[in-house]
Amino acid sequence: MAYAAFRSIGAYVPSSILTNEDLSKMVDTSDEWITKRTGIKERHIAAKDEFTSDMGAKAAQIAIERSGIDKTQIDMLVCATISPDYFCMPSTATIIATKLGLKNITAFDISAACTGFVYVLSIAKAFIESGMKKNILIIGAEKLSAITDYTDRGTCILFGDGAGAAVISATNNKDEAIIDIHTGADGEYADLLMTPNGGSGSAHDSLTQEASSCFMQMKGNETFKVAVKTLTKDVIDILEHNNIQSSQIKHFVPHQANLRIIKAVGDALKLQDEQVVLTVEKYGNTSGASIPMAINDIYEKGELKAGELMLLDAFGGGLTWGSALVPFSPLKK
Repeated sequence: MAYAAFRSIGAYVPSSILTNEDLSKMVDTSDEWITKRTGIKERHIAAKDEFTSDMGAKAAQIAIERSGIDKTQIDMLVCATISPDYFCMPSTATIIATKLGLKNITAFDISAACTGFVYVLSIAKAFIESGMKKNILIIGAEKLSAITDYTDRGTCILFGDGAGAAVISATNNKDEAIIDIHTGADGEYADLLMTPNGGSGSAHDSLTQEASSCFMQMKGNETFKVAVKTLTKDVIDILEHNNIQSSQIKHFVPHQANLRIIKAVGDALKLQDEQVVLTVEKYGNTSGASIPMAINDIYEKGELKAGELMLLDAFGGGLTWGSALVPFSPLKK
């Protein structure tokens, strides 16, 4: 039987940084207010001519180089994004594939907001275990600055740009395999976090309609409450289902949305501080890119070793959620 192994990680962030002090000059806020409520100090912002596909391709190139797998062996590419290069088509995945020189491979986008990376991980696992594909490049890439209203202090303080990527490959060694992935969704809460206009459900009346209608909108307090409850339950479920104790988790890698949410979930699981991966302070919320960017952070610090078990946990617009138990299984030791 073929199993799916998490072979490598890569990430990219734009060079431009937007600090809390910068935001205080744009909206009625302050560094103290933002830090206390979110834990965020700064976020990276893509240049005007730097697109989601550019960031995704740069992160993917690093992941391929680290994987020990020739790029000609990549047979599928899936990109999680809510800020694609183009509204409907072509998919950002196809553009990334072209920029990487990957020809004639399966490539498509998925939209699961902040849970996007866990969703594409589950897709890769399923394709590999079915025998349909052998080496899959998965990407979370976001240019959220393009859909952020910088007059709305409730959202503009949260979001940043960046990309993360991983190579998932077939293996016969069960010890290398992704253990389990849980995903779920509930559209009943769709209005808590959404971009309300522009699709067929509320189509633009004309090309001159205000661009702000396509900016992200969030009901912060309600989202916070549902997020903590859902994330905690999902993680408890996946650990119990696989008879794994929280003490066995080397790296808890949550979606980097808000420090208070991360701490609430970590405390509920009785995780030690050294188990919890935190990057929200320097990147903010990068939606589907946040988990792979956080994994890359500990990898580049030398803190992620072969065989160590990661617990991924995410929650996003949809509403969507997901968790995964993933050992790091590089070919290059």
